[in-house]
Amino acid sequence: MNIKPIKTEQDYDNALKRVDELMEINPALNTPLSDELEILVLLIEKYEEKHYHIEAPDPIEAIKIRMQEMDLKQKDLVPYVGSASKVSELLNRKISLSLNMVVNLAQALHLSFEVLLSDKNRKVA
Repeated sequence: MNIKPIKTEQDYDNALKRVDELMEINPALNTPLSDELEILVLLIEKYEEKHYHIEAPDPIEAIKIRMQEMDLKQKDLVPYVGSASKVSELLNRKISLSLNMVVNLAQALHLSFEVLLSDKNRKVA
């Protein structure tokens, strides 16, 4: 195992290639190869956080995207938001997400609390 910090794109590409190789081997846990895989994944994640940082999406946009992915209509959100008019107001940014809505929508839409509580262009009511 010859692991070093990932400092360049070439280092990054090499680390990704090695992870692919190790994933093909599918090493047993608590072996030198599984340790190498775990360390490489951590190094890759750290490099990606620094060089490929992706900001959390706007909460309303995240809800809309997930609705599209799950083939949901506005009426499908009524049980989680409260009423059809509230769903419409929420999606049109006329009202803010309440804490109750955040909890319900996170569970129903499989969205993280972090995404729904991000402070982009809104406040939690």
